[in-house]
Amino acid sequence: MNISDFNLELFSLKGKNAIITGGNSGLGQAFSIALAKGGANVLAVSLMDDDGETKQWVEDCAVAYKYIYSDITANGECKRVVDECVNTWGSIDILINCAGISINIEDVRKFTRKEWDKMVSVNLTAAFEMIHEASKYMIEQKSGKIVNIASLFAFLGGQWSPAYAATKHGIVGLTKSMCDELAQFNIQVNAIAPGYFVTKLTEKTRSDEKRNTGILSHIPANRWGFAAELMGACVFLSSDAASYVNGTVLTVDGGYLMR
Repeated sequence: MNISDFNLELFSLKGKNAIITGGNSGLGQAFSIALAKGGANVLAVSLMDDDGETKQWVEDCAVAYKYIYSDITANGECKRVVDECVNTWGSIDILINCAGISINIEDVRKFTRKEWDKMVSVNLTAAFEMIHEASKYMIEQKSGKIVNIASLFAFLGGQWSPAYAATKHGIVGLTKSMCDELAQFNIQVNAIAPGYFVTKLTEKTRSDEKRNTGILSHIPANRWGFAAELMGACVFLSSDAASYVNGTVLTVDGGYLMR
């Protein structure tokens, strides 16, 4: 692409078809809405009941919305989800791997194989299987964008949940290895590592004055982030403007890792 070929239409997702796991709640909902605002049709996959809110937001953007209730850790479910997207709209152009869980147990001696296996299954294995199934179509069409949602804990330890940190380190490794495999087919695989954001899941931490103060002391921006502040990164990495961005981990953390 020549300099003269650059234009803001490269950021458009018009006509693209996207799957977002965990796409109807929390940060996943923000990613669904971001892609819809960019012009993409949205297929949200979740174990959360669909209350219609995400559907309304997406359809207000004049694009199509589809919801699939699915446990993507179950055998064959990732294939079913990807096939449904292709059968409905004709292609899978964007995959956002956002589904994830965190099980926190303050005494590490009580963090057992049961908790470990569940988190690895949801946070890491399901992401691999979604990529495995989506890439079959993307390789044939010689294009695709895959964005994995990592975390600051891909770079840190993390008390109370060794599996969470381990799976997020794993997501970064998966991003880099899949980049190495798929870049030759014009498929860009990248990750976003969010910092501390205001969500329902972080409400308890934010209300704990001691923990909240400790977190803020590490953030140069001196505040928690808002989900809307992740949406631009998602659109960029899902668009043709990021056609030569491969295997990167984009941190959106208010500067947390700088301290």
